[in-house]
Amino acid sequence: MLQTRTAAEVADPGAGPASTEDGLPAPRRWWAIAAVSFGTAVMVLDTNIANVALPTIARDLGVTNSVVTNVVAIYQLVLVMVLLPFASLGDRIGHRRLYQAGQTLFMLASALCLFASSLPGLLALRTVQALGAGMALSVSAAMVRQIYPAAKLGTGMGVNSVVVASSAALAPTLGGYIVGHLPWQWVFVAAAPLAIVSLLLGRALPDPVRRDVPAQWVSGVWSAATMLLLIGGIQLASHGAPLPGVVAAVAGVASLVLLVRRERKRSEPVLPVDLLATPVIGLSALAAIACFVASGALMLSLPFRLEGVFGYPPQKVGLLLLPFPLTMLVVSPVAGWLSDRVAASKLGVTGMVIAITGLLLLATMPISAGETGISWRLALAALGFGLFFAPNSRLLIGRAPRERAAAAGGLLSTSRLLGQTLAAVTVGILLAGGLGTCAAPLLVSCALAVVAAGCSLARFRSVRRPADE
Repeated sequence: MLQTRTAAEVADPGAGPASTEDGLPAPRRWWAIAAVSFGTAVMVLDTNIANVALPTIARDLGVTNSVVTNVVAIYQLVLVMVLLPFASLGDRIGHRRLYQAGQTLFMLASALCLFASSLPGLLALRTVQALGAGMALSVSAAMVRQIYPAAKLGTGMGVNSVVVASSAALAPTLGGYIVGHLPWQWVFVAAAPLAIVSLLLGRALPDPVRRDVPAQWVSGVWSAATMLLLIGGIQLASHGAPLPGVVAAVAGVASLVLLVRRERKRSEPVLPVDLLATPVIGLSALAAIACFVASGALMLSLPFRLEGVFGYPPQKVGLLLLPFPLTMLVVSPVAGWLSDRVAASKLGVTGMVIAITGLLLLATMPISAGETGISWRLALAALGFGLFFAPNSRLLIGRAPRERAAAAGGLLSTSRLLGQTLAAVTVGILLAGGLGTCAAPLLVSCALAVVAAGCSLARFRSVRRPADE
């Protein structure tokens, strides 16, 4: 039987039927894009800006450097715990309501951080900040899908990638300026004005729609506890407590197995096993984790290599790393635009081949390479990663049924945070073993890029069925 295919389906056979929805009308669409962009920038800035202030906080509060890292660790841990449960809650109360409630909670906690004078108090406020950020991030990708027409979803994911990359690049510089000129407490308030702008523009966001789905309190708490055991165990093991960390991680694996068995029987599970069972989505999530670990390990390990082996001073290293985010800023929107026209799997495999080439060139780079040699190699790796992220995100979000868009978005955000956490653990283990300043981290990144490329290739083959041709 002759079948009519849309342009989006021709571009990617795994994209599924195009939605009958055509996004928000202009000019409301542009205001909505601005609202989501400012909201995303808030969360990315807050995730990355605290790192540069940690030594100052440790001195001021009288704690050790190892203890003060909990300011970052607890934020990441709480965030990864709540993303999936909040995505389910967003379906019940409406995505815009949850998104704006999260921004409001985040701003209140940020304001209170100005009065933080002890580590326990600061950790409590960081927990509340993470709860607010989790509420917003859990539904942000679902709203991007509602804002953009189906045929331009890749462009939307590209714009989102630009916001993430630019905010991550700005965070260290902004944090350093604040610590140098203001009390360190202001670091945790820096992103709040962006949340205010996002809230002011929030009326343009898609109208909140409540869905008649049952409450999932048991599954939500169970999912959060499982992430606590898994990620918390990994963090403990990498911070000098191997036995408790291993015990917690093993308990987390057991809890995950039992949770999967429970969730497989539910129609709209909190842990999206229904989505993961779809080859396109499951492989996209696995590829995302592998790629986030690879890029994270690159950016975390390279400063140690440039300082310890190449002899560059810290201030110079920061400048040498700039080609990576700057290249991502240029490549991400182009990759998103291309993914609306070219199969995301093809872009993903191409990107990973380029990234592997760049990583190998960095791993074998001679000391005499100089600043120019470092910059173009790093830019080449960034080009490859940039070609991968937006198309992969588009496929993961766009392939999910519209009513499961929030769950898919929560899955994407969880994949990113899990990848970033595993990258930090991987680099920490290699540094502890005396391999952090050699080529080992870059070779690990290469191996993970190969995994991401393999997932992309397998994903493409899984959708090349007669019905899709």
